[in-house]
Amino acid sequence: MFGDAWLSAWWLPVGRVPGTPDGVDTLVVGRRALVFTAWVRYLPPSPLTYHEMLSAVAVHEGNRVAGSITDIWVDNEASRAGGRQLWGIPKEIATLDLGSGRALTASAATGDTWISTAAYRMCGAGLPWAPPSRSRIVQAFGDTLKHSTVRLRSKPRLATASWNINPVGPLGYLAGHSPFLNLYLADVDMRFRSSS
Repeated sequence: MFGDAWLSAWWLPVGRVPGTPDGVDTLVVGRRALVFTAWVRYLPPSPLTYHEMLSAVAVHEGNRVAGSITDIWVDNEASRAGGRQLWGIPKEIATLDLGSGRALTASAATGDTWISTAAYRMCGAGLPWAPPSRSRIVQAFGDTLKHSTVRLRSKPRLATASWNINPVGPLGYLAGHSPFLNLYLADVDMRFRSSS
């Protein structure tokens, strides 16, 4: 998959964090849990072109650290079906507006219920090259766990972000908090690979 992404990282009181699949535990540091949110614009030559907004919790299986996606919305039915059937990712359909350009002004809503809005602005220069990174995702998949590896290349750049969260919406656990890190990821090249 190819495109652009806007990422935020949050430290939340562990009691506010959504539940994770059986068999994995929330990664807790000093009574706080690490949550990541992202807005993604998938562009050609991706197999599908669509928008996505997600929230994921850092988890661990023994000494292995991973992420578990707890909330995710897309505006493409094929992406929704594929995410659920192939990866165990609980995608739902929403109206997502990510505008255009690198200075993001985005909104997410389902029907008459708004989920969140966010505005990102770049600050400082980004890397001129795309360093590789690798992460793991673990999801509930029927009666078992689905493990996937994500290989990512992108050109990261620091950003500032202003979020507005519906306190009674599905991301209400983020309301009243602010991310401690915001990034714009340009020229994303992301590859999923199933490991179980």
